[in-house]
Amino acid sequence: MWLTLLYTALGLLWLAVLVRAILRPHRDPASRIAWVVVIAALPIAGVVVYLLLGETNIGRKRVGRAQEVLGSLPPASPPSFESDGRCRPKFPDRCAPLFGMGKSINGFAAVGGNTARLMADSNAGIDEMVSDMDAASDHIHLIFYIWLGDNNGLKVAEALKRAAARGVSCRAMADGLGSRAMISSDVWKELREAGVHVAVALPIGAPVRRALRGRIDLRNHRKIVVIDNRISYCGSQNCADPEFRVKPKFAPWVDVLMRFEGPVVRQNQHVFIGDWMTSVEEDIRSLLEAPVESGAEGFPAQVIATGPTVRNSAMPEAFTALIHSARSILTITTPYFVPNESIQAALCAAAHRGVEVTIIFPARNDSWLVAAASRSYYQVLLKAGVRIHEYVGGLLHTKSMTIDEDVSLIGSANMDRRSFDLNYENNILFCDAEMTASFRARQQMYLASSRPVSAADVERWPRRRRFWNNILGMLGPVL
Repeated sequence: MWLTLLYTALGLLWLAVLVRAILRPHRDPASRIAWVVVIAALPIAGVVVYLLLGETNIGRKRVGRAQEVLGSLPPASPPSFESDGRCRPKFPDRCAPLFGMGKSINGFAAVGGNTARLMADSNAGIDEMVSDMDAASDHIHLIFYIWLGDNNGLKVAEALKRAAARGVSCRAMADGLGSRAMISSDVWKELREAGVHVAVALPIGAPVRRALRGRIDLRNHRKIVVIDNRISYCGSQNCADPEFRVKPKFAPWVDVLMRFEGPVVRQNQHVFIGDWMTSVEEDIRSLLEAPVESGAEGFPAQVIATGPTVRNSAMPEAFTALIHSARSILTITTPYFVPNESIQAALCAAAHRGVEVTIIFPARNDSWLVAAASRSYYQVLLKAGVRIHEYVGGLLHTKSMTIDEDVSLIGSANMDRRSFDLNYENNILFCDAEMTASFRARQQMYLASSRPVSAADVERWPRRRRFWNNILGMLGPVL
């Protein structure tokens, strides 16, 4: 009798979870089918995995807190931006829909009067960042997904301690999973003792209890530095050496980092303050009301920040809009590529209409699952005319997109389901021929250290390899 009741209860639970997966809103058909297959094929394990990882659930308390904080912040694009001629953006009409898409995500309008420089490499970027921190007079804000206690990580920590010692307000946040070693280290304690305000983004705590409150794998993947409301850094660069000693066999990690000045810095500040006040009981909204510094000349730019508490499908919609806007040339670099159907279709459509589409992936990826899933898309892309190259000079970690001669996107978001649905990401979209040319030159350097992949190469892959790639590609929505 008890055995019958147990089987009946398990069967009802299985059916309830299956129905939940089918009825769950904001899920594309491929994701829905993948979860239904997993739950049906693995009744017990599938149910457990779905309950832990099947839904973008960050916890009601955190969602409520994030909504409360963001609702209390000053407007992302205050009226003063509209009245200040220096902030008023000037861009071609064809860019209006792109910036309109961006504004629909965070409320950040494109702002003019920005300048930027592309850092030579990861080490040079950290050195310049530290130099700016040493010159800070009011505040330093930073958040990193991965912060390691290596050479570059310690450089930044020491710069924060020096700044705090001279009275600069320093706030440093690191992700609870990606920076777990730093958070539990003596360096973190020393930062706190030196007067640096430290906080953990999405702390894990007790893993089982944390999993019951919301998904443990939803992460803050952003990389943001803001100094004195005047300077901001954005890119794929974590606070670590390119040798990335936690995964040395894939080194060097090849990243890109840009230093921005101008009104777009205020938008990065807005994102940081939203994250900070969601996690820390400290009201620093007044920093968003200070006058905005801007030069007379500069290009239009806009922050695009996405995540599980931002509207659904924001990042893939932005990627798709950018791809569809390309008229002559489109170059993309991404280490993790598990696209949804709209992005895959947009890439193929761009190539079919004559756009020179080039995607550069790392030849060796630190995630073999994602690498295999990524390669399941090669055949269709190549058939459409997309050029695929694999970088052999290390793990190409740069997330970038250049469109035609003047539009670029830089930031933390990958073209995979984690960046689409699970992670908090931060990107900057800008329109400027000179900076895009500089960015494209960096992409050409990646191409020079890459090997092309042809349709014939894919055809020569062993059948078992293609079978395995396609299986993982089918499970992409689950991955």
